[in-house]
Amino acid sequence: MHIAIAGNIGAGKTTLTKLLAKHYNWTPHLENVEANPYLDDFYKDMNRWSFNLQVFFLNDRFRQIIDFRNENKTIIQDRTIYEDAKIFAPNLNEMALMNDRDYENYTSLFELMEILVSPPDLLIYLKADISTLVGQIHKRGRDFENTISIDYLSKLNERYESWIKSYDKGKLLIIDANNIDFVKNKEDLGDIISKIDAQIHGLF
Repeated sequence: MHIAIAGNIGAGKTTLTKLLAKHYNWTPHLENVEANPYLDDFYKDMNRWSFNLQVFFLNDRFRQIIDFRNENKTIIQDRTIYEDAKIFAPNLNEMALMNDRDYENYTSLFELMEILVSPPDLLIYLKADISTLVGQIHKRGRDFENTISIDYLSKLNERYESWIKSYDKGKLLIIDANNIDFVKNKEDLGDIISKIDAQIHGLF
């Protein structure tokens, strides 16, 4: 079984992935943020490095999905390949941070990969307001994220909301990540687990 967690920067995807992996004894696949050689450069000069960054993430997530096929385990994935192609890349293009030529090249590459990609059995979307995202980003203190603008986060949030409204590739569970703390509050985590259990029982 393949479970995936989607959400904007700072929504809590990685933390929830780790907690659920521990609870269910699932195999976690985390977003390869620290190992991305373009991320720091991207936040310093988005125009120059946007294409490189997105191709790295696309390649990394596609490789993860291929690896899933060789693991006879339940996988929980931090962010999906669809978010790269449906949210981050088009947002960069719309903001004139990725030119049309690069965007068309990127889209063509994704469409080819998508032929070989199976969607997750359950998608968990962490819905979060900008104030929640900013608070989480500041709390984790990654230097390269200090330059993320409110406008950039807002545009991503708009795209997430639009994407989720039309998502039809499988089961979807929306979790309101505002005003909850699934790290410190066991009741909040328990509530999420109960909702996931209800969805999973419907998968079989």
